[in-house]
Amino acid sequence: MQGLSESNRELLDASALCRQLVPEGSVEAFLADHRHELFPDEMFADLFVSKRGRPSIPADTVASVMVLQALEGLSDRDAARALTDRISWKVACGLALDDAGFDFTVLTYWRSRLRNSERPERIFEAVRQVIDATGVLKGKTRRALDSTLLDDAVATQDTVTQLIGAIRRVRRVVRGASDVALVAHDYDSAGKPAISWDDEVARAELVDALVVDALNLLDAYEDVEEPEGASAIGLLALVAGQDVEFLEERWRIVRAVAKDRVISVVDPESRHMHKSRSSYRDGYKAHLCVEPETGLITAAALTPASAPDGPTGVALLDGEESGLQVLADGAYGSGDTLAALGDAGHHRAIKPHPSNSAIPGGFQRDDFVVDEDAGTITCPAGQVVAITPARNAVFGVRCANCALRPHCTNARAGRHLRLTAHDAQLVESRRAWRDGDFISDYRKYRPMVERSIAWLVRGSSRRVRFRGVEKNQLGLTTRVAALNLRRLINLGLAYDGNWSIATT
Repeated sequence: MQGLSESNRELLDASALCRQLVPEGSVEAFLADHRHELFPDEMFADLFVSKRGRPSIPADTVASVMVLQALEGLSDRDAARALTDRISWKVACGLALDDAGFDFTVLTYWRSRLRNSERPERIFEAVRQVIDATGVLKGKTRRALDSTLLDDAVATQDTVTQLIGAIRRVRRVVRGASDVALVAHDYDSAGKPAISWDDEVARAELVDALVVDALNLLDAYEDVEEPEGASAIGLLALVAGQDVEFLEERWRIVRAVAKDRVISVVDPESRHMHKSRSSYRDGYKAHLCVEPETGLITAAALTPASAPDGPTGVALLDGEESGLQVLADGAYGSGDTLAALGDAGHHRAIKPHPSNSAIPGGFQRDDFVVDEDAGTITCPAGQVVAITPARNAVFGVRCANCALRPHCTNARAGRHLRLTAHDAQLVESRRAWRDGDFISDYRKYRPMVERSIAWLVRGSSRRVRFRGVEKNQLGLTTRVAALNLRRLINLGLAYDGNWSIATT
């Protein structure tokens, strides 16, 4: 059953005795004064529908601990200890000085309850409701989109380790799978296969044998209906096929990287992502939508690191009124993203993808004139060709004796253009950037999102603490809620029956 907060103070109430020790303007001081209004009991009533059993920890206490934990980037154990021995946390959470707090597993239990509820992100929603109530975003018509890579909580695994791990999982969760005869390795052993790892022949034989074992398991358990077993079989099928090929009567590691490759069977949703050609990370990507003048994060989403920025960024703007100026870098400059933002009625201030030329310094796509109504393209030399149904333009023999050919193409068959479905949006985006339509706003407001990202990943918060998108999504929005609450307090958040931003 749900535990409720007591209105009567205890004899050694930390707030009554030590409130003056907690700095004004801190999150702890704010929670000490207003946690009941921010996290009322009824907000969590659906998590404990039964009226029987031992009462839970009061909701305002657990929610306050989760906010402070996310703000400081603490583990469950460290957060539980902070509640035990830090005066500021006891004041914030309404405990007595001699209160021992609660076991760290309470936080795990509450997160599980939240994830399985209809409103798992209610802590973030509660702070967002405060933002809306203050009116601090009223009249703010800009949003900045950006993302940052977050390191996963597991080690990246090579092909051999993944195959062994996936086979072990199937043998563990699928009934009868441990009875299937497998020969490549003793899968009940926790160690690595006993081979000479410097011997290329031995490694190749091991890979071949592991794939054969995996295929034998897949053949034996093709139609598993139990969810956990079906998931294990599906993962094994994916791992067994993503890195190997059958060549010269043997399974071998392919000399290429599979698209959207699983990098760990411990956390199958984690992905590999290049930040640049020389820098990469394994893990997830945090996507943010930020109001740049206040620094408040209006929406956040977590995806595998390989997910594109554009579609997620568009989704973060769902529920916003049309007419926003959306500021973003080139990761959001695809035709699909530009079209989606335009259809939503927003003004795009997005750094475009550059248009490449076939000849260095030569003519680019924007030097050609497209008439969509007539279905034609005119080149810089004045030659006109029709756009094919596949949206191609083939100039062919027209380029043979063209004086501008050295600046246009070196292809023997002449210039060939391919138009995307959103070619007009891309051309307009490049024109607006080139002519400086929004460059002053971009330079003034776009960098502000970097500040919010710096707050998000400060300290140890660059590394996620859980496995999988669902768990880490809840962790991300809880941290965002904590950061937004701190920002609101710095802006002058006050409560006198209604939430407001105090002006000086």
